[in-house]
Amino acid sequence: MDVLEILFLIAGVLLIAVLFLVFRGDRSRKEVNRQLSQMGDMAERLSASHLELSGRLQQSQQDMNERLEALSKRMGDGLTQQTEKTGQTLKELHERLAVIDAAQQKITVLSQQVVGLQDILSNKQARGAFGELQLNDLVSSILPPSAYEFQVQMSNGTRADCLLTLPNPPGSIVIDSKFPLESYHVFRNAEDDETRQKALRGFGAAVTKHVRDISEKYIVPGETAESAMMFLPSEAVYAELHASLPNVVERSYRVKVWIVSPTTLMATLNTVRAVLKDVHMREQAGVIQGEVYKLLEDVSRIDDRVGKLQRHIGQADDDLRQIRISTDKVTKRGERISEVEMGEDLSADEIIDTPRPRLVDDA
Repeated sequence: MDVLEILFLIAGVLLIAVLFLVFRGDRSRKEVNRQLSQMGDMAERLSASHLELSGRLQQSQQDMNERLEALSKRMGDGLTQQTEKTGQTLKELHERLAVIDAAQQKITVLSQQVVGLQDILSNKQARGAFGELQLNDLVSSILPPSAYEFQVQMSNGTRADCLLTLPNPPGSIVIDSKFPLESYHVFRNAEDDETRQKALRGFGAAVTKHVRDISEKYIVPGETAESAMMFLPSEAVYAELHASLPNVVERSYRVKVWIVSPTTLMATLNTVRAVLKDVHMREQAGVIQGEVYKLLEDVSRIDDRVGKLQRHIGQADDDLRQIRISTDKVTKRGERISEVEMGEDLSADEIIDTPRPRLVDDA
């Protein structure tokens, strides 16, 4: 309710009270005048109060407006800052979403590759090709091309995945790739001990059959070494074989079939490369020794020729000395002849004692 409405309400109540007193007639006109005077004073006071209240209301309204403006400014600044922070956060979120999207794409590609690898490993022929490809990559990346052959036809009609052509001893060694993945998966997926033991026996039987086949097919007397290698293209299968079936590994040793994984095959191939390098160095050492012998023969011939040249030089030096003696004698005789031509008298004895000039050949 507004202040003016309150004042009007009060004035109306007073007016009704005065009229009530007038109608009652129990008061005198003087009292009425006094009441009217009081009502006038009250009205003046009410007017003054109204003016004062109006001023206060205006001041309050102005203060309220200033406060509202300050609050609006603070809210605007806060909203601006919040908008900037929100924009920065959205930008960072967008960047992170882009990274997550790229990672998701890589994960999708990797998943497809894993599915493809599973498809390959689930097929026996594709699994064999996978093992042969891995074997080819390992051998060709470590050994020189002259030290190996792939898919070699043996004299007994079998075909070896890889043949390492090593010097005797030990001779050429066959590497055959085998991948008993199915029996391994049955063993790994067994849910109870009984099934696990049965699957382990099946896994050992599969590996033993591969070892026996390699021993019978790829150890050929007079053509290969007395041993061969069985390549398992899986470190997990190799580790499980050695951990759970050491007796199968020992039997493979007895028939001279060495079971290798990608890591152990790499170490073996590095050893083979060192052996080949040593053999090559020995061959080169023999060639170098032969060349040294030939070089010594050439030096000996050069020494003989230098001796002959020295003798010829000595003979020439002696001939030059004899020529010098003859020229000295000729010079002296010439001087004597010059003295005779100058009119000097020589006695008969000096003429007689003067030796007869000889030719150079007589010297």
